[in-house]
Amino acid sequence: MKSPVHRCRDVEHSRGQAGTGTGGTCLQTEQRIPISKDVITSSSASAMWFIRDACGIVCAVITWLLVLYAEFVVLFVMLLPSKNLTYSIVNGTLFNTLAFLALASHLRAMCTDPGAVPKGNATKEYIESLQLKPGQVVYKCPKCCSIKPDRAHHCSVCKRCIRKMDHHCPWVNNCVGENNQKYFVLFTMYIALISLHSLLMVVFHFLYCFEDDWTKCSSFSPPATVILLILLCFEGLLFLIFTSVMFGTQVHSICTDETGIERLKGETGKWGKVPCWEAMQMAFGGPFSLSWCSPFSGLSCKKSSADHIAIPQGEIIEEDVIEIPLN
Repeated sequence: MKSPVHRCRDVEHSRGQAGTGTGGTCLQTEQRIPISKDVITSSSASAMWFIRDACGIVCAVITWLLVLYAEFVVLFVMLLPSKNLTYSIVNGTLFNTLAFLALASHLRAMCTDPGAVPKGNATKEYIESLQLKPGQVVYKCPKCCSIKPDRAHHCSVCKRCIRKMDHHCPWVNNCVGENNQKYFVLFTMYIALISLHSLLMVVFHFLYCFEDDWTKCSSFSPPATVILLILLCFEGLLFLIFTSVMFGTQVHSICTDETGIERLKGETGKWGKVPCWEAMQMAFGGPFSLSWCSPFSGLSCKKSSADHIAIPQGEIIEEDVIEIPLN
C-alpha cells in the first residue's frame, strides 16, 4: 500500500464509469479537494495535555535547570557583588523578565495540546456525520485509529495524529503543531535573548575583574568565579546558536506555510498556501500587537472547546482507506 503522501484524497468517478461499474481514477495533485482540517475537529483545548515520555521529561527538566543556573550566576556572581547599583537593577530586571517569559513559554508549549486529532474517531457514525461529498476519500491512521485531516501526521512519541505537525521537540516534551507553535517560537526567542544578554554581561564582568581586584568583583573565590563564568559563557553561546537557528526555521516555516515534516517528506504545494503575513496572524492569534510576544495570551483565532463537535460513538472501521459511495 502506498503511503498517504503519494495517495490522492479524492476519487472522481465520471457518470460513464459509474454506469459501467469501473473503478475510479485518482485526481491529479493540483485537482484534489482535500478534507479540511476544520472538518475533523481537534481534541478539547481545555483539557490538560502532558506527554509521559521519559526522555522528554528529562530534557524539559534539564532546560529549566540550565535557565536556573544562568539565573544563579547572573545574580549572585555578577550583579549582586557589583558596586554600580543602577547597572545591577537594570540588567537584573531585564534578565529576570526575559527568563520568566522563556520559562512561561516553555510551560505553555509543553502543556498545550498541539492540535491532536481525536483518538479512535474512525467510526462509520463519525464519518457519516462529516457529510462528505460522494466520491471523496478519507484515510484512517492505523496507529491511533483516527481520521486524518489534511496536513496531519502521526507522532510516535505522542501516539496521536497532530494537525500541522512541524516536529516533536524533546526539549519541550511535546510536538510543535498548530496550537502551540506560537509558544515554541516565543520560547526559542526568549532563550536566545537571555543567552545573548548573559554573554554580554560575562564579557563586561571579565573586563571589570581584570581591571579591579578579583576578590572584590565577586562574593566567590577567584577560581570558582572563573569556572562559573566560563560554564555560563559556554552555555550561553551554545544555546544562542541553537535557539537562533530554531527561531529562524520556525518563522520561515510559518511564512512559507510549510511545516518541517512536510518539507522533509516532499509534500509541498499540495494545499492552498496563505500569504506570509496572514500565516503569521494565524499562528500568533490575530493582528499584530504586544500579545504576540506574550505566552499568556491565547490564540483568539482558534476554535474554543465549545465549538468542538461531539464524536459519535461506534465500532472502529477496519479499512485504512474509506471512499464515500456515489449516490
